[in-house]
Amino acid sequence: MKKGIHPENYRPVVFKDMSNEEIFISRSTINAKETIEIDGVTYPLVKLEITSSSHPFYTGKQKLVDTAGRVDKFMSRYQKHMQNKKK
Repeated sequence: MKKGIHPENYRPVVFKDMSNEEIFISRSTINAKETIEIDGVTYPLVKLEITSSSHPFYTGKQKLVDTAGRVDKFMSRYQKHMQNKKK
């Protein structure tokens, strides 16, 4: 390996799946704005919308995860498109 090309600030970081509230700790260099305390230790917190614990490919269950209202936004845009097409 070349020296000086890899980051030096690896540290434990908590990743939280927002669809099922599951958390896991892994080492990362990602910058986090929030923190969380687990067992008396404060870790940086990174919130994720989907992980392997909630993704249909890994769970075998098909479910719609819509935390930001994307489906509603799409439907409203599509509806406007269809109305313009009818004119």
